[in-house]
Amino acid sequence: AVLLEAGLKVAEVPGWQGRGRAEMGTVLGVMVHHTAGPRVGNMASLGTLVQGRSDLAGPLSQLGLGRDGTWYVIAAGRANHAGAGAWKGVEAGNSHFIGIECENTGKDDDLPWPPIQMQALRQGVAALLVHAGRGAEWCVGHKEFALPVGRKSDPLFEMATFRGEVA
Repeated sequence: AVLLEAGLKVAEVPGWQGRGRAEMGTVLGVMVHHTAGPRVGNMASLGTLVQGRSDLAGPLSQLGLGRDGTWYVIAAGRANHAGAGAWKGVEAGNSHFIGIECENTGKDDDLPWPPIQMQALRQGVAALLVHAGRGAEWCVGHKEFALPVGRKSDPLFEMATFRGEVA
């Protein structure tokens, strides 16, 4: 509802209402990822985000963002997206951050991201944070949260600049 009210294109993945690893805790912010999926396709990684991988059970995020700016609602419950890390003293990333997986290969030659995808990401993150009563500083990149430092590279864009645009 928050994304729709923000004027964004939203697609509900069947079963999202009951999907999750457990209940979420208090939502304190959002965590931005890239899928490291294929170079082609709007949301080619959707099946993996829903079902998981052989080494990590799904769902792998609550939300997906296609290259065309469509938001995919994947799960209402906790998702396996954060791993070990910390942001602003919060270590339980899966419980307190909404995971957003943006379709992108995660390779330097897949830059820049489509402008329509980035605009939808800025607008959606801003709407989610306003709804949660949080400022733009509660938008964290997986690369900023993950420990040890350098364990993750996603997303490839500069997060401080992105937070400024979200604010």
